[in-house]
Amino acid sequence: MSKIPIQYYLNDDVVYLAKDLIGKYLFTKIDGKRLTGGIITETEAYAGITDKASHAYNNRRTKRTEVMYNKGGDAYVYLCYGMHALFNIVTNKKDIPHAILIRAIHPTEGIELMLQRAGKTKITKEFANGPGKVAKILGITTIHSGIELTNNTIWLEDKGIVFNNSEIETTTRIGVDYAKEDALLPYRFKVDFSIANKYNF
Repeated sequence: MSKIPIQYYLNDDVVYLAKDLIGKYLFTKIDGKRLTGGIITETEAYAGITDKASHAYNNRRTKRTEVMYNKGGDAYVYLCYGMHALFNIVTNKKDIPHAILIRAIHPTEGIELMLQRAGKTKITKEFANGPGKVAKILGITTIHSGIELTNNTIWLEDKGIVFNNSEIETTTRIGVDYAKEDALLPYRFKVDFSIANKYNF
């Protein structure tokens, strides 16, 4: 097991990192249970205090968002609509609140446990194609916000999976219309389920 080191997350280009995370593995081992995880196939970048779509826009600091001001390599987990935990990776140096939302994975490890968590019986293309679904099947909740991603609870690994640029779609982010012109930024990166599936990881 070779975890991605903290230094990786200190990169000051959150958009570059969001695209580079496509193909990396995200793993969890929650409450001592079995390993679960898969390959990251969709991300969104949030560029801190200058990004109107970011929780830290205009240097906003609250109890919830304070973790975004940590140095890169920590988890930022928050509730959406008071129901769905969403998992983000804090990036850049301390006090620069960049973050990357993990929107989808291609499940590879602990399939049975992930199916149990989701209340499903089989893997479909919709199984892990939303950030709330990702957190749920991996067992991630808000209690994990702030933990360092080199521990044995949540971590990332690079196993050399590289998608071609033609296979990675670049689009605007989802559900951020309130950000006005910043909603049009090309900060979302995505690999289609069928493309990921053909690799037969």
